[in-house]
Amino acid sequence: MNATGLLATRRIRLLLLAPGGIALLAGLDAALLLLGVGAPVRDLSLISLHGVLMALGFVGTVVALERAVALGRAWGFLAPAALGAGGILLLTPAPRDAGAGLFVIGTAALVAVYIPLWRRNTQPAVLVQAAGGALALGGTGLWLGGVDVPWLLPWLVGFLVLTIAGERLELAHVALTDPRAQPIALGIAGAVVVGTLAALLWPEAGYPLLGLALAALVAWLLRYDIAVKTVRATGLPRFSAACLLAGYAWLTVTALIWIIAGPVRSGPLYDASTHAVLLGFVISMIMAHAPIIFPAVLRRPLPYHPVMYAPAVLLHASLALRIVGGDARGVDGLLQWGGVLNIVALLAFVVVAVGSALRGSRPGMRSRTPASDDADPGADHQKAATP
Repeated sequence: MNATGLLATRRIRLLLLAPGGIALLAGLDAALLLLGVGAPVRDLSLISLHGVLMALGFVGTVVALERAVALGRAWGFLAPAALGAGGILLLTPAPRDAGAGLFVIGTAALVAVYIPLWRRNTQPAVLVQAAGGALALGGTGLWLGGVDVPWLLPWLVGFLVLTIAGERLELAHVALTDPRAQPIALGIAGAVVVGTLAALLWPEAGYPLLGLALAALVAWLLRYDIAVKTVRATGLPRFSAACLLAGYAWLTVTALIWIIAGPVRSGPLYDASTHAVLLGFVISMIMAHAPIIFPAVLRRPLPYHPVMYAPAVLLHASLALRIVGGDARGVDGLLQWGGVLNIVALLAFVVVAVGSALRGSRPGMRSRTPASDDADPGADHQKAATP
């Protein structure tokens, strides 16, 4: 691709990613309002949108853009475009259903993306990711129908957890020597889907079932994920592995809460189970994969730098403060401080990532990540062999 074409590609993808960034900022503003501390925008209507802005408007847009790039077809970009536009529309005076409807369109397009991806690469990893997309579609459809977010949390969790698990399986499949590993992963993914459905229809049995499925997934990851080995390496592989293993620990926390406490839709256990998985697991996965995935998506290097450890450590330390000190012990001050520092950690990683990308794009600087500006967008995971 020539320089003009590469620049145009970057601009288009940045344009598609920008609404996700806006959704992130709006979702963090809503988080400050929920914590009862000062927020830049004191619009109380944002509070009810916090969960969907973060899970669908932000992370959903990023996931859909990455999958559209992997597909390499123009129609695939409908998924990130609709999800991003849905998040933006929710911030306007337009009816809530307009934004929710775009979320449905975006998640439906995401599910459609997996069909040609499966035809191209008939691996279990694609099926696991497609199952996550199906849960996203179901969850957005229910939200459009008026179901509140606390009842939809398992659907959002299932979407993000299975998407990430599928990516880990995709990266690990070359090194897998146990013939049982991939069938077991598919079985666990099926259990997550069944548990998600049961959590809505029969909550008392469904939440423990879903918790057990998530615990089984953590056990699978600890048994087969290459991060267990690469955490002993150096540089980017070690950083990524450390983030991954910390994320698996937080996913275990959510699994245990649902197994022991059953359905929790408010109060300290709801706060703990929600943020353990959506912050401790999902955001930690984003930190781990950012130096690998974003160069392939944006065609711009994002070199690893040890300073990336700072926001990662702050994220997990502040989350421990929030959950152990705030939720478990009922100390509101610790809950607020932990929540505020969660936000600081997220924004700090964005600043560090942007700074690293700008530094890596200077003349004479080369990315130290596996993906380069010339990486094949349809084979980013195959070329990114680090965790």
